Amino acid sequence: MSTTPQILIQKIWDVTVVDFHEVRLLEALQIDAVARELYQLVDDKDRKKLILDLSEVQFLASAAIGMLMTLHQKLTAINGTFVICGLRRELMRVFDIMKLTKVFKFAANEDEALALLGYPAAR
Repeated sequence: MSTTPQILIQKIWDVTVVDFHEVRLLEALQIDAVARELYQLVDDKDRKKLILDLSEVQFLASAAIGMLMTLHQKLTAINGTFVICGLRRELMRVFDIMKLTKVFKFAANEDEALALLGYPAAR
């Protein structure tokens, strides 16, 4: 399995959209590589509004959830935010059980995520 993150990063207005093209986010090296990409957006490129499109992700390790928690902390420290969109129902249950639905913002798709951030649909 490749440790190169299979993500596509786009910018719409001042929102950075990260499309995950991984079915499984389970391997530690892979999660670390994705984390480096995401943290770099916040730490080095001053991106304050992110949309994480997880619609293709079927399996998510607890380390990936930890990565999202760290990303949330980094963004909160600079008055930023992110929205998770496209999350499968079974994965949403995990976030609900962990009470992370009270911490993170969720949307059904990228258009709804943009709306949550105060922008019109882009596509």
